[in-house]
Amino acid sequence: MDQTAPDNDEQADLLSRLEVIEAQPLLTRAVAYEGLHEALARRLESAPTGTSSPS
Repeated sequence: MDQTAPDNDEQADLLSRLEVIEAQPLLTRAVAYEGLHEALARRLESAPTGTSSPS
């Protein structure tokens, strides 16, 4: 199984966060999406980079 795949709770949290962002006025939405992008980028950068192949 892919270790970087989000679980159901993480997916639900992301969807909830996106719904909240979408309900905001445009300027606020842009700032919120920027913050979300930065958070996801930090998470991606901290993920393991090597792939292990089964032996």
